[in-house]
Order: sequence, then structure tokens, then C-alpha cells
Amino acid sequence: MVLTKEMMEAIEKSNVVFLATANKHKNPNVVPIGLARPLDDKTILLVANFMNKTYKNLKENPKASVIVADVTKCPYQFKGTVKIHESGKYFDDAVEWAKSVMTQLEPKGAVLLDVEEIYSVQPGPEAGKKVE
Repeated sequence: MVLTKEMMEAIEKSNVVFLATANKHKNPNVVPIGLARPLDDKTILLVANFMNKTYKNLKENPKASVIVADVTKCPYQFKGTVKIHESGKYFDDAVEWAKSVMTQLEPKGAVLLDVEEIYSVQPGPEAGKKVE
């Protein structure tokens, strides 16, 4: 499953995306994330700045889902598996980006979501259907 150009632009331009996770006991959690952007047509970068419970959840259970706050611009849910980078190029790039936005930020990690499935969240008969 790949992100279209329109999907990638909507993620890039969004001020907030929502990240849904679950811990090892399957307890759900959803948080707003201010720094998210696509790296390519299969990967979304999320910068872990203030994540506490979410970060722990991702380490226990790497499955996650992302949705852009303004679903009128991007009516899709992106599901997949994350990899956390706490050092290296992805982490360094995430820190540089975060500090360019707010110098006080101290990112914990770069969270890369490998998009495996995309679902419609468009109200109507297509809601919940997997995008092929």
C-alpha cells in the first residue's frame, strides 16, 4: 500500500495528526502529534517529543494508526508497524526539525510508521473500506 501524492501533501501540510496505539494489554491510546511528515510513499515520520504513554505503548506493541486532523483534506486512516530510532540519521533529522520549530524541544525518538493498510474515513458508504 502506498501513499498518493495528495495524501503525502495533506500529511505534510497538517498542523496535527492523531496517533493511535495500544499497549501489550490492548488498552487504546490516542494523542495529537504536531510534527509528522511523509518520508516517502510508504513511510510517515512522527517526532516523539511529549510522548510518554504512547512511546511506551509503541515499544510494547509496534502497531499504530495515524489520521490527519482535518479529514476533509485527507479522509484516510494509515495503519502499520513502527520502528523507533533513538540515534542515527532519522533521529538526528527529527531533532533538527523539532528544534527548528521550537528550540526547547528534546525529542526522545524518531518514530517511523511503515504504512501497510489505508482505510477511508470519508462519511458515507465508503467509510471504513480498505483503499486498494
